[in-house]
Amino acid sequence: MFTGIVEELGEITAVENLGDACRFRLRGPVVTEGAKHGDSIAVNGVCLTVVDHEGDEFTADVMAETLDRSSLGALGVGSRVNLERPTAVGARLGGHIVQGHVDGTGEVLERKPSENWEIIKISLPAELSRYVVEKGSITVDGISLTVVDAGPDYFTVSLIPTTLALTTLGLKQPGAPVNLEVDVVAKYVERLLASGQGAGK
Repeated sequence: MFTGIVEELGEITAVENLGDACRFRLRGPVVTEGAKHGDSIAVNGVCLTVVDHEGDEFTADVMAETLDRSSLGALGVGSRVNLERPTAVGARLGGHIVQGHVDGTGEVLERKPSENWEIIKISLPAELSRYVVEKGSITVDGISLTVVDAGPDYFTVSLIPTTLALTTLGLKQPGAPVNLEVDVVAKYVERLLASGQGAGK
């Protein structure tokens, strides 16, 4: 489990085409500290498994399913990525519960800068709109954010200077794809209500 609090802005240093998959080599001095084969690291909100680790770099295989359902397929050598290790048991939950399982992708529609923060508008797939509410939580490229405004096919988030400086959202311009993971609690509630268990049955 992750919390959506990005630990560092990493970089893809190599991409190997494996036919129906690809292998990324990524640089991240913070997340590779103590890393070993089989560990999980979230890359732009996608939970990936460490295949190999050497120095401040690690490799991870990305299957076709993940490439199809996320924006990772659009990345290449030199792309900057948000990196986060799983949260430790007993650690503070700084953001919200993030699984690292992308529900869909959106697109940066516009950016509105102000003196101390920036509002970003992001497109929202129709099938995910029911899970996104004003002041609720959403994960964008692995970043735990609070929804400012929720429309039928978009939402907005407000970014503080720290988020702009230390994550990919400080770099992405209109047209850029982003990974989206909605709040898993909302999905569980929907399932329970649909089965009648929410009514005490």
